[in-house]
This record gives sequence, C-alpha cells and structure tokens, in this order.
Amino acid sequence: MTRAISVALLVGGVVLLYFGGQSFHSLSNDVARFFTGSPTNKTIWLIAGGIVASLAGLIGLAIPSRR
Repeated sequence: MTRAISVALLVGGVVLLYFGGQSFHSLSNDVARFFTGSPTNKTIWLIAGGIVASLAGLIGLAIPSRR
C-alpha cells in the first residue's frame, strides 16, 4: 500500500469518526437510544467505518515500504 493511500485512509477514518461522534450526540439519536437502547444504524456504521479506515491507514503507514 502506498503512503498516499495510507494517509488518505487515515484522514478519511478521522473524518468518519468525527461525523459519527456528531451523529451520536444528535437529537434523533438520543430519541432512538431512549426507545431502543442503542444508537441508530447510521451512527454505528460511521463509527465502525472510521475505526476500520483509521486502522488500515495506520497499518499502511507502519509497514515499511519494499523499496
């Protein structure tokens, strides 16, 4: 994986985590948690996608290049 792709994944993951955090603290999510006890699917997918993308970016940056 090239460094540019790794950096893009890391930045994209951080952005997804930010929007997932914003969604987690929204009024609609509070209402959903009140009635169902869990956050909305959108929030879960944003946070999970952010974690996966960030980890992939970090792993890509940590692995030394073969050149």
